[in-house]
Amino acid sequence: MSDPNGPRALARIRVWLAIFVVCLVLSGLTAFPLVTELRFADSALTGWAAPVADVFPGLAEWIARVRGGLERADADAPYLLYGTDWLAFAHLVIAVAFYGVYRDPVRNIWVVEFSMIACVGIIPLTLICGPIRDIPFWWSVIDMSFGVFGIVPLLILRRMIKRLEQEQEQEQEQERQTGTAPRTSPA
Repeated sequence: MSDPNGPRALARIRVWLAIFVVCLVLSGLTAFPLVTELRFADSALTGWAAPVADVFPGLAEWIARVRGGLERADADAPYLLYGTDWLAFAHLVIAVAFYGVYRDPVRNIWVVEFSMIACVGIIPLTLICGPIRDIPFWWSVIDMSFGVFGIVPLLILRRMIKRLEQEQEQEQEQERQTGTAPRTSPA
């Protein structure tokens, strides 16, 4: 006897998974063109987004400072920006790991749990390294928000996968009791 909620539960898991992976990939891709992005942000804050800079002058000063530093690094020591290329690559590699969750969420729930640990780890990393690197605290709060906002869909995914796991276990128990062949895992 097959559970009619199984395919729907799997579809919901895959939707949340897609949302998380798209955000992870987009976050990673933004680490490649940092100099261009900072030039755009700085010119926006002195141009069409000047009202934002008026409300948050610290933001405009910080963006201008980071733009100058990145431009100098790009001109004098472009190899320093190679570190952010690796950051982008890491995001993309982690996104690929979620393919296992897509194929078999119950078996590969560890990827979700590993990512939840990474989200939690963002907070101490930011609180320790931010001051060492002279990052303004309010910017550290923005950085920490990636972990806070990132863990929300992961918690939802984990809960849905655990529910699917319970449904599969109940179905297998019913099949054992009735003597029918066990169902294979979702593909």
